Amino acid sequence: MKIGVAQTKSEKGNIKANIQNHLRWIELAVSEKTDMIAFPELSLSGYEPELAKDLATDQNDERLQVFQDISDAHQIAIGVGLPIQSESGILIGMVIFQPNQPRRTYFKQILHPDEKPYFVEGIENTILAIKDRNIALAICYESLQPQHVKKAREMGADIYLASVAKSQTGIDKAYEHFPKIADQHSIPVLMANCIGFCDNYLSAGQTSIWDAEGVLCAQLDSHGEGLLIYDTVTKTTHRVKEAKDSNV
Repeated sequence: MKIGVAQTKSEKGNIKANIQNHLRWIELAVSEKTDMIAFPELSLSGYEPELAKDLATDQNDERLQVFQDISDAHQIAIGVGLPIQSESGILIGMVIFQPNQPRRTYFKQILHPDEKPYFVEGIENTILAIKDRNIALAICYESLQPQHVKKAREMGADIYLASVAKSQTGIDKAYEHFPKIADQHSIPVLMANCIGFCDNYLSAGQTSIWDAEGVLCAQLDSHGEGLLIYDTVTKTTHRVKEAKDSNV
């Protein structure tokens, strides 16, 4: 199967504009016959904790129907980031659209201390079974915690997909951590990071893929949007750097 990780720049709090940008990259993923594409943390709202209360929604938000329509029509799974309202508070979520299936949302389970005034934690790992692969989802800070990938591996995951919003300091930590866990757990690690300003810092891009031995397969730069596509059969990575107007 083919899995894409997108590196995008979100407009602060502008879900409508961010949906349109996502569609451009999804179109390219479809043209590459990709089975799944995942975007950075809170990609549809931008990583803006102070705005989360005003922007929080749920997986059935009618604005998201376009993603389900594309998923159904083109047999592609899509993961997008949003703040999600629940009875217990606001969660950092990744909403998953799969062809002709009910929507699912994975909630970040381990929050950074700075996030706790704005969000509450999720409680369950999510494993996506797509074709012959089991994909574990992780969101930013928790992907750097050894217990998260360990639990995912115990649940049968054979690909670890991290949706993040990291500064250069965070990327430096990821580049130290992800090769180690890939090698230790014999699992490819895919990381989708954003670019541009988030909250009070500059996100550093460098979206990357490591193979099951911890070898860096491919990396995007720190300032441009782009897409990396990993083929689990050939274990090769293809880079797509330019997006066009959406026709999907």
